[in-house]
Amino acid sequence: MDLNLVVFGIIFLILGFLIGVKKQTWLLAGFNEKRVKDKRKLGNLVGGTIAILGIVLVIGGIINFQPAEYIMYAVVAILLGLVVYVNTKMVE
Repeated sequence: MDLNLVVFGIIFLILGFLIGVKKQTWLLAGFNEKRVKDKRKLGNLVGGTIAILGIVLVIGGIINFQPAEYIMYAVVAILLGLVVYVNTKMVE
């Protein structure tokens, strides 16, 4: 069991819950409420994506996926893609 992946996964799950369900969008770096077209849709998209990534990290940590760096590379790539998508499609 890779404890680092499990801890990061739990942190991602908590952040995904806070952003997606509780709509705590202040947790998003650089979030400007005046520029976002649909705050609810943004919270659902970002929170859901982060929660799914958290589940992947927890599962990867539990099954002791080796090398774990590949999971982290994929997570970073997905998050960068999410940033690009949000900035091009959801921000005015």
